[in-house]
Amino acid sequence: MIEILKILFAMPFLLYSCYSDLKARRVSNRVWKYMLASGSVFILYELFTGGLPYLKALLFSGVVVFVSVYILFQLGAFGGGDAKGLIVLSLIFPLYPVFRLGEEFYPLLGLPPIGLFTFTVFGNALLLTVLVPLGMFCYNLLHFSPEMLKKPLYMFIGYRTEVSSLKYKEHLGLMEKFELTEEGTIKRSFARTGLDFNANLKPELEEYAKKGLIGKEVWVTPGLPFMLSITAGFVAAVVFGDLLFYMVMYFMIY
Repeated sequence: MIEILKILFAMPFLLYSCYSDLKARRVSNRVWKYMLASGSVFILYELFTGGLPYLKALLFSGVVVFVSVYILFQLGAFGGGDAKGLIVLSLIFPLYPVFRLGEEFYPLLGLPPIGLFTFTVFGNALLLTVLVPLGMFCYNLLHFSPEMLKKPLYMFIGYRTEVSSLKYKEHLGLMEKFELTEEGTIKRSFARTGLDFNANLKPELEEYAKKGLIGKEVWVTPGLPFMLSITAGFVAAVVFGDLLFYMVMYFMIY
């Protein structure tokens, strides 16, 4: 019963973090402070009932996840809000939540071999993030134009939009750098991280488009917030288990 209560407790915080990440591309530290402060009720209860074994699991989960997430954050794998969210989850869920609902035992695929719940959430999040390029490609197929054939690989990570509409859109990044050469032509190069068009190239782009130096449309990438993947990974971990592990095992067997 306690596991179900913890899951129901965590979901509103995760959903709000998704909303905040979508709207502003950041999650306030207060979200995780409130989550940890109110979630400490569960931690204290399980310390009282679980004793030393639970304390060892709590310390192990917290330390391992903190070190791993800190390293990944320093490498630029994700933002600070994502890292703090995973650390708080590691403290509230030091043990993998196993529970029965009706006639079914969860997770449905069984308990993963690595019992760190937060690692399973992170692994599931990465797996679900891999599906995003496929969705982007399908979107481009539905909005296909011959111009896309010039950069077919871009169809997996972005889409084309009119330069004139950029001022009405937020949280997009340009996928190409446009540099005016001495000959009066435009040199294009791939922008690996996606340039912020508001801060860098928006005025120049409009001028280039008016002069016919570039087309009316440019490639942009939406830069989807990772909290969406973490929340989806959390739900998948609770309901199904370690999707990445079982997918690897499936391909090894078959």
